[in-house]
Amino acid sequence: MNNDYSIRRRQLLKGAAALGAAGVYGLPLQAFAQTPDPWARAQQIVDRFATPLAFPKRDFVITQFGAKPCKVHQVEGFPTIEAKGQVTTPVPGSPDSHPALKAAIAAASKAGGGRVLIPKGDWYLKGPITLLSNVHVHLAKGAHVYFSANPRDYARDGDYDCGANGRLVLSRWQGNDCLNFSPLVYARGQKNIAITGDDWTSILDGQAGVPFEDGSGPGWWGMNRKGASKGALHQGVNNPANPASLAALAPQLDAATLKRIQGGSADWRADEKFLPALSEAGVPAEKRIFGLGHFLRPCLVEFIDCEDVLMAGYLSVNAPFWIHHPVKCRNVHFSKVRMESIGPNSDGFDPESCDTVLVDGCWFNTGDDCIAIKAGKNTDIGYGPTRNVVIQNSVMNSGHGAVTLGSEMSAGIEHVYAQRLDVRNMHWATDPLNTAIRLKTNMNRGGFLRYFYVRDMTLPNGVKLKPSLYAQDTGSATPAKVATGGGAVITFDCNYASSFDDIRSRPPEVSDIHISNVRASNVQTKDGSFACYQAFVVLGPVARSYNGGEGKPVLPVKNVTISDCDFGTAINAQEPWFVHNATDVTLTNVTIGGKRYDEMLKG
Repeated sequence: MNNDYSIRRRQLLKGAAALGAAGVYGLPLQAFAQTPDPWARAQQIVDRFATPLAFPKRDFVITQFGAKPCKVHQVEGFPTIEAKGQVTTPVPGSPDSHPALKAAIAAASKAGGGRVLIPKGDWYLKGPITLLSNVHVHLAKGAHVYFSANPRDYARDGDYDCGANGRLVLSRWQGNDCLNFSPLVYARGQKNIAITGDDWTSILDGQAGVPFEDGSGPGWWGMNRKGASKGALHQGVNNPANPASLAALAPQLDAATLKRIQGGSADWRADEKFLPALSEAGVPAEKRIFGLGHFLRPCLVEFIDCEDVLMAGYLSVNAPFWIHHPVKCRNVHFSKVRMESIGPNSDGFDPESCDTVLVDGCWFNTGDDCIAIKAGKNTDIGYGPTRNVVIQNSVMNSGHGAVTLGSEMSAGIEHVYAQRLDVRNMHWATDPLNTAIRLKTNMNRGGFLRYFYVRDMTLPNGVKLKPSLYAQDTGSATPAKVATGGGAVITFDCNYASSFDDIRSRPPEVSDIHISNVRASNVQTKDGSFACYQAFVVLGPVARSYNGGEGKPVLPVKNVTISDCDFGTAINAQEPWFVHNATDVTLTNVTIGGKRYDEMLKG
C-alpha cells in the first residue's frame, strides 16, 4: 500500500478511539509465550477470556425512554433464498423503538456505561443499534428485535454525508473498505462493548427476506442475483451510478494501468466488481461511496476498530449479508450464539484483521461459510493480518465450509486453532454442508495462510456428496475431477474464483497446516453408503493463473500433515484425493473406504 493512500486512510479513521495494541485480555502476538505445543498456545488464547467483561451495574430499559412493542403479521417473502413463503414482520404503522433505544444507549454512555435492556416482546427498529464504549445491549428472554426492511433507515445517521447516497458509515464489504449503509448492529472505535441475549429466544432479525417497505424491491436478498427480480439491477450487473471510467477517481494512473484494472469483462461496473477496482486503483476509502442507489448489502453485526468485544447468547436470523463481522478488533469473544440465515453470503462469523478471538459453543446454520476468517482484499491490507483465533465446542449444519480461511486474506492469516467441533450436517439430504475444512485464496488475494491446526472434528453425516468441480485446467496430468467447491472433507483451493479478479499478481503462500482426528461417517443413499465425493483436495497455486510481472515465485503448498483421520467412503474411489503444486503432504494413519494410508504426497 502506498504512503499517500495510508495517509488518506488514517485521515478517514480520524475520530475513532485511539486504542492500544494491548487490552484487558489481549496482547500483541509476541506476548504469547513461545511453546513447541501449538495447543498450549491455543489454551493461552482461551485463558485470555476467563475474566468476563465488566460493566457498571445499572440498567437503562428502553421502555423508560419511550419504546413500545409492536404487533406482527405474515406477508409473502423469502424464508430462505431458495424458496418463497410466508415471513413474519411488524404490521404497517408499527411504533418505531429506534429513537428510544438510541437515547438509552446515549444515556448509558453519558453515565459512564451500563446495560441497555430490551425487554420481552416484539420491537421494531427503524435504524441500527450503534454501540458506544462501556455499553452492554442485552435482549431479555423472548425479546425479538425486527430491523426495518428499508435501506433508507441505514443511510440516515452515518458519520459521512454523501448527498443522494445518504449519510453513510465506514464499512468493509468483502474485504474492501467503503462508505456504505450502516450495519444493523454497528460500532466503530469503541472499547468494552457487548450485545447479548438470555437464550435463543432473544432474537436479532435482519428481515432480509421481507419485501422493502416502500415497495422498491423484494428485500435485501433481492440485491443479490439469487433473489433479484427479473431484469432488476443488483450487485452483479453494471450499475449506471458507477462512472464509465476510473480516470477521474484515479488521475495518477496511466491509460494502460486503468485499462488493466477495469478489465475486459462487460460487467466491471457492477458494484461487487467496481469496489475492488477502486481498491486496485488506490482510490481512498472516503471516495468509495455506495449506499443508496447501490447494491452492497450491510452486515447484520459489524464492529470496526474495537477492543474487548462480546457477542453472546442470542439467535440471529435473516441477515442481509454476513451475519457477524468484526474488523480490526482485539479481544473478541463470540459465545453461544445461534445463527439461522439461509441467504446469499450469509456467513456466520467472519473475523477480519482481528487479533485474539474465541468462538465457543455456537450453532451455525448458514447460507454460506459457517466461519470464514479474513484479512482484506486487493490493496486493503492496512488493518493487518488475522491471528490468534480459537474455534471450539460448536455445531455446524448447512453452509459452504464449516471452518474456512479466506478467500479475502491479502494481509495474511496465522495461528488459528479449531477443536472439538460437531460438523453435524443435519440437513445433508436437502441442504448439505459443502466441505468441513476449507482454505481458499488465489493470485489476487495473495497473503499467507499458515499455522492452522485442527483436531477432534466429527462429521456424523459426512459432507455434500454431489461435487462442485474445479472448472479450469491445472496443468496436472491428473484428470480434473476435483471437488474444490464442494464434496471433499478438506479443501485447499488456491485458485478460488480466479476468473472474478482481473488483477492476479500476488501469489499466495500456504504452509504449516496440521489436521488430526477428523472422523466422517457415511450416509445411506440410493446409490450406496458414502461420506464424501473425495476425501481431500490440495490444489496449490496455479502458475498459469498469474498475470503479473516477472520475478514473483509461485510457491507450492508445503508442510501439511493429516493424521489419525477416517474420511469414510468416497464416491470417487479411484481418486480419493487430489494434489497439485504441493510438497510434503504427509498422511499418517489415514483411512479412506476402510483402507489405511501412510505416505507422503506431492503433485
